[in-house]
Amino acid sequence: MAGRGTPATALLDKQKVRHELHSYEHDPRHASYGLEAAEALGLAPGRVFKTLVAEVDGKLTVGVVPVTAQLDLKALAAAVGGKKAKMAAVPDAERATGYVAGGISPLGQKKRLPLVVDASAETFDTVFCSAGRRGLEVELAPADLVRLTGAVVARIS
Repeated sequence: MAGRGTPATALLDKQKVRHELHSYEHDPRHASYGLEAAEALGLAPGRVFKTLVAEVDGKLTVGVVPVTAQLDLKALAAAVGGKKAKMAAVPDAERATGYVAGGISPLGQKKRLPLVVDASAETFDTVFCSAGRRGLEVELAPADLVRLTGAVVARIS
């Protein structure tokens, strides 16, 4: 893997946030990017979070939930004061975040989108999320994830 830097890792370095990168060989045949990361790194899947982009009342919004959970679109909408939510089209998510599907990080996105982190993240000392590339995860404290993204914390899974 040439170069490990991504906008997410650059943000963490710039803000001097304590974190650890974990890489693994991505298998394009795997059915779930998040579960693949948990399996490849030998992690409890509840500590690995996926970044999903939805539209809430027509505005792109990010939900960060455990890879073992489903995003509750109604709860996501409520967390940001909206009424209706649906999953965003992949090209829209990629364009807004600057990342490819399966490697969308909640950190260092091209556009600052409203972001909600599932409350279950707060039960761990550290959580894992995409570092901005398939096969690259970042481990950091949930409080740092929330602070750097300006996230709301709510039950959204």
